[in-house]
Order: sequence, then C-alpha cells, then structure tokens
Amino acid sequence: MTPPQTGPEKSGASSAWELLLPAASAPARARGRSLQAALREAVRSGRLAPGTRLPSSRDLAADLGVSRGLVTDAYEQLTAEGYLRSGRGSGTWVGAAARAARPQAHDLAPRAPGARVDFVAGTPDLSLFPRAAWAAAQRDVLTDLPHQELGYPDPRGLPRLRTALAGLLARRRGVVADPERIVVLSGVAQATALLGSALRARGMRAVGVEDPGSPQHTALYAAAGVACVPVPVDGEGLETERLRASGVRAATVTPAHQFPTGIAYSARRRAELLDWARSVDGIVLEDDYDGDFRYDRAPVGALQGLDPEHVAYAGSVSKSLAPGLRLGWLLVPRAWTEEVVERKRTMDLGHPALDQALFARFVERGDYDRQLRRCQRAYRERRDALVAALGQHFPGAEVSGIAAGLHAIVSLPARHGPRERLLARMTAAGVSVRPLTDYAHGAAPEEDVRLVLGYAHVTPARIHEGVRLMAEAAAA
Repeated sequence: MTPPQTGPEKSGASSAWELLLPAASAPARARGRSLQAALREAVRSGRLAPGTRLPSSRDLAADLGVSRGLVTDAYEQLTAEGYLRSGRGSGTWVGAAARAARPQAHDLAPRAPGARVDFVAGTPDLSLFPRAAWAAAQRDVLTDLPHQELGYPDPRGLPRLRTALAGLLARRRGVVADPERIVVLSGVAQATALLGSALRARGMRAVGVEDPGSPQHTALYAAAGVACVPVPVDGEGLETERLRASGVRAATVTPAHQFPTGIAYSARRRAELLDWARSVDGIVLEDDYDGDFRYDRAPVGALQGLDPEHVAYAGSVSKSLAPGLRLGWLLVPRAWTEEVVERKRTMDLGHPALDQALFARFVERGDYDRQLRRCQRAYRERRDALVAALGQHFPGAEVSGIAAGLHAIVSLPARHGPRERLLARMTAAGVSVRPLTDYAHGAAPEEDVRLVLGYAHVTPARIHEGVRLMAEAAAA
C-alpha cells in the first residue's frame, strides 16, 4: 500500500492494511462480510481512532488484492451504520459515534473469600451434583420432548412438572398440593419478589420478617416497594404477640428450620401464627429452604399443610441440587393464584421449558429422592464431624438448634470475646466465619460470641482443620 503523505492518513492506511489483510484472505463468498467485520472491530476497539482518514477505495483494494467494489461496499455499509463518515471529494474518515472500548465480561457471582477453611453458611456441596443422572435425564428429554413444548410455556409451569411436584411435596413435606396452584419459578428469591408485588397491589406496604433472619428477604421486599418490619424470634419461633402489635398482614417465616437460629417452630407457635393470619385476613410466606434435611428424626411437616388458604409455600433445588440451576416453586393460596400467575407472566413469560421437562423426568424416575438421600447422609456426617471437632478443640462450646439443615449455631464461652477481636483473629488464621449478629436487625453486645457455621460444603477433614484453627486463634 502506498500511504498518503500526511501523518493521520499514513497512520490510518497502515492500520487498515494490517487489520484487513486476514479478511482479504477469507473465502470469496465470505470476503465482503469479513472485510466489513474487521473494519468495524478496528473502529470499536480504538485501533482506528475517530478522525482517522482511511485510504481511498482504489488504493485499499489494490493493496489487499480484492475488487474495488468490495471495498466500496464495506465503506458504504459502515458509513450507514455510523462507524465511518464521508463527503464528496473529501475521502472517508472514522466517525466519532463509536467509542473505543473493548467489552469485557466481569464475573459478579458470589465467591468463597479464599480462606483456608470457609464456614460461611448457605452453600451446599456442589460436588454432590448428580452429573451422570442429570445427563441421562437430559438425553431422554431431548429425545422425547414434543416440539410444541419448546414454545412459550404456561406461566405456572409445564403441567407435567407441576403434577410431579404436587406428588413430591405432598409425600415429603405434607403440603396440600394442587398442581393448578403451583408456580414454577427461578427460586425462593423470585417467589418473594412475586408475592411482594402482589402484596403492594393489594395495598399491603409492610411485611413482618424474622429477627434474626435472612437479609435476602429484606432486600427483595424493598425492591417490590414493601417495607420489612423485624419481629423477634425466641426459642419457639416468631413472637406472635409482637407480630400482632406491628399491624402488618403478611409475614415471611422459616418454620421447619429457622434461619439462622436453627430452631424448629413449636406446635403452639405454629398454631398462633395461623390464628394471626386468619384474624387479619393475611398471608404467610413459608420459606422451606432446607426442610428435607433433618438428622435426628423425620422432618417436621410444612406449615402450609395446616392452612393452605393462608400460607404460600416456597422451595427450590438450591440446597439439594445446585443454586445455579435457578429452579424453584411457589404453592399459592387460591385467592392469590391469579394475580401471582399474571405477575409471573409479565415478568418473564414463564420458566425455561426444557429445564422444567428435565426436572419433571428427574422427579418421576426417583432420581430426586435418591439425591435427597445422598445429601442427607453427607450433611449428617458433616454435622457430626463439626460437633466432634468442637468437643475436641473448644471445651465449653455449645451447639444450639435442631440437628438439621446446612449450618449450626455455636456459642463460645465469653472468655473468647470480645466478638470483633475474635473474628479478626480467626480471619487472620485463614478461617472465614460469620457471627449470628450479622443476621440481626439491631446491634448486639460484644460479649455475644455466637457463630453461624455452615458445614455442608466442607469435608469432615477440613471441618476438623477449621475448628482447630479457630481454637488456636481464640487462644492467641
């Protein structure tokens, strides 16, 4: 290529020659598209800066060994798109509309903090995901799924999956499960958002939440325009007298295994909670996040089974399979079904049909029950390992709450406080933990050294190592 004599033109010609040579060697049928794509990317990336004059179509075609018409077409196309500008007799220039910024994909997914041992609660053991069974189910579904089921689904979910879920939930959790009132969605988070939107539409601008409780509930309701009113939790569950005094008509609870205190609601408190809901014509959202995992006895049945017209029941596969599947369900009281379903429709037009068909097959064939038993064995072993390690390395430590779920509350003797200094020493020792106070709505005294220890994703050997490191840090 013979570059023009001015500085900017020379720079533009040289850059174009270097960038476009690979495109010029593309197969004849694809050469025009390749040339346009290469020139477009050169402008986007900033290698051809705004204001740069490009070679004439004749010169560029000669240097690339392509027809002049090919270059002319490329210039005209990119001028029409705004990447280039041209004027009669003034040549072709790089326009100023495109910004030189190569897009980069950043990963904002929550990750472990890089500690030697991570006891932060909320994560299952992702290595237990049943890859072989899942792949087999996927092959079967792709082979058998009728073409029409790849269209927009019923916003409630595929009838096949809702029917399978109704049987599963009635059998395992004791719910009153009508497939017509089950909504398949992306998890308990979406269930909360949908119900929050329905509450606001009915004029309910506040909802009672457990204190301490999941911070997720507060953020989700706030996004729906509903305020959260903290209601204290005692040894039996949500304090219903405080709930009545708050004036709210909706509440979110975790009665099978309260998060984070680890208690199970007493029969008396469950009855009081339902009496409150009936008396105010209200609704309870039951978040059954780990209700399948009880290690000392059969799991307590779902609250929804006692009053399906005042309890909305939410669950997911996040703790039993993997949170990345984004698959859950909401069983809605009859009076709320229509508006919740309509909000689901307008939100995303329904959950992915292929994922629904796959999970339906997984449930129907008994694979999901086998996965729950596998997780039950693994998580019980790890809870036992945690209790044993605490007894060995932390004399005086007490584990509270029922033997269930994926985390335990551990109270350490006051001599190990103050809390913030103890946590700093544990962090320095390479152990990641969170105190119970992180889940409370108010401040707590520094002498409160209760820890929330998640164990499901930690092997027994690592559990013993982590507890040993905690004990050494506490003694330092």
